Amino acid sequence: MQYLLLIYTEEPTEAPSQEAIDAEMVGYDAFTQRVREDGALKGGEALHPSSTATTVRVRDGQTVATDGPFAETKEVLGGYYHLDAPDLDAAIAYAALIPGSLHGSIEIRPIVDWADTGMGAAVEAASAV
Repeated sequence: MQYLLLIYTEEPTEAPSQEAIDAEMVGYDAFTQRVREDGALKGGEALHPSSTATTVRVRDGQTVATDGPFAETKEVLGGYYHLDAPDLDAAIAYAALIPGSLHGSIEIRPIVDWADTGMGAAVEAASAV
């Protein structure tokens, strides 16, 4: 089963020190190496701050793009890991190892396997367009 582990943390109001960044990256590097060695890593990236986001909505046939995230919240999406894990318990165990879980939260979302829904051929046809 594939899962997306979404890393939510508070955006800093001031730039962290290089030492703080380096210390956090040691933990992320160790986690990434662990899931890579386990064969679970499918992908993952850090995201730029939410101030760089653009939100798109289509209403009455009109596309409206606005600066910033969809909602203003204290915690923002800072990055993600795409993992292949045998079950939710394994995904939870991995999520607990992500350094961001120590001061933020990790949302785990199962990824839809369209083949399991009976819609695999329709999705494949649509993506071929």
